[in-house]
Amino acid sequence: MWKLKIAEGGPWLTSGNNHVGRETWDFDQNDAGSSEERDALDAARAEFQKNRFRTRHSSDVLARMQLAKKNNFSLDQQKPNDEATVDINVATVSEALRRALGYFSAIQAHDGHWPGDFPGPLFTTATMIIVLYVTESLGTTLSSEHRKEICRYLYNRQNIDGGWGLHAEGESSMLSSALNYTALRLLGEGADDGPDMSMPKAWKWIHDHGGATMIPILGKLWLSVLGVFDWSGVNPMPPELFLLPSFVPIQPGRLWSHFRMAFIPMSYLYGKKFVGPITKLVLSLREELHIHPYKKINWKQARKLCAKEDAYHPHTWLQECLSDCLYSFGEPFLACWPVSHMRRRALQQIADFLKYEDDISRYICIGAAQKALSMLCCWSEDPNSDAFKRHLARVADFLWLGEDGMKVRVCAGQSWDVAFAVQAILASNVAEEFGTTLRKAHHFIKASQIVDNPSGDFSRKYRHISKGGWAFQVADQGWQVSDCTAEALKLCYCSQSFRQISWVIRWKQAASMMR
Repeated sequence: MWKLKIAEGGPWLTSGNNHVGRETWDFDQNDAGSSEERDALDAARAEFQKNRFRTRHSSDVLARMQLAKKNNFSLDQQKPNDEATVDINVATVSEALRRALGYFSAIQAHDGHWPGDFPGPLFTTATMIIVLYVTESLGTTLSSEHRKEICRYLYNRQNIDGGWGLHAEGESSMLSSALNYTALRLLGEGADDGPDMSMPKAWKWIHDHGGATMIPILGKLWLSVLGVFDWSGVNPMPPELFLLPSFVPIQPGRLWSHFRMAFIPMSYLYGKKFVGPITKLVLSLREELHIHPYKKINWKQARKLCAKEDAYHPHTWLQECLSDCLYSFGEPFLACWPVSHMRRRALQQIADFLKYEDDISRYICIGAAQKALSMLCCWSEDPNSDAFKRHLARVADFLWLGEDGMKVRVCAGQSWDVAFAVQAILASNVAEEFGTTLRKAHHFIKASQIVDNPSGDFSRKYRHISKGGWAFQVADQGWQVSDCTAEALKLCYCSQSFRQISWVIRWKQAASMMR
């Protein structure tokens, strides 16, 4: 039976607050669960699969069932009045509010936060699978039960036409379709497998829309890493940009944090032209994903191709001209001696930069997409390093299980969710009846405040002060967010339990951080 574990550590993990907020799923082979639990989970899975094209999002049935059980709450109790008409007055509204808060309190974790899903783009799971396959860590990191649930998720998210959208409600795109088809094959699914001929349908959608050469640049990069695409078919992402002074507008360090932490490792992989081991499965995927024989594909032409389903905004003539110049002149020039040493220097500086980011985020990174990229860069530097082992230990932080299957979450929103939840409870006229719930939430908020700035001369690493702030998710991740800090600070002002002298000092740190 699957078990949701809260605030638990493990080998190769470090924490500044005893892992408060950490959520992981573990399959216990020695505990099959009660027959009622198994029946409820099977029913929820069947219901979701049946209605997946109408109800796109899962309801976290298994997590809520387990949390309610731990809190001695029956999900069948406090059902609303089934009568057709009910008088709407203060008493009935108050009773409905109490039932809602009673249920909400029952699905609170023991460390004070509310666990839940945060799915994001449908290609996120596929990129993590590609990294684990390339680094030969798939079998050791994901058990057979993990792989089964991930396949369930990918099949459940497949559209009627055989493709996958950018998100759960999106129309099919080449990016998600090609990457998810690839992920299923890497997980052990055959080209003819899947419920209702899912894999052949996916293959047909990909081929009907031009094959994998039509995938946008992010997909081109991931397929190149796997060895299913050629790097000469990818528009340049020169790592030498990282050598520019920080005042230059196109220095990657000046990008918004999420873009920065994606582009920099992407440019590293591009600069190394990194390709994983070429296995029989990779060779098979070369034939399955492309319309033309792999060796006859015009890669120079392929780099400009993009399916209309993925072309949200056309390239400007200036962008095309710049890409052509970099491709035709920039890359050959940078490969020549003596300027070729610039690439080696740039790659080393990026490797040092990513190592710094990994360390200060305790290998959680800013999000799942960025973690997958950073983890692959780390492995390419040294497959046997302790740093890579720490990366692998944090993969579980991103896996979430629902009745729709197991996915890689973009991140989680523990601190953000708790701040809003407690503000809502305090705004009700029955908050005093839920003191235990509030105390646990207050404990979580206290434990989740970031107590240190990034180490070293962080401004040279394009980071800012974080001491006194709150992250979107857990404190161990270390990325303070101003609006998350503001909401948590508002909660502190609303609560009497935060008015000790020690907390007034921490209030001031939070306010100072947001200036």
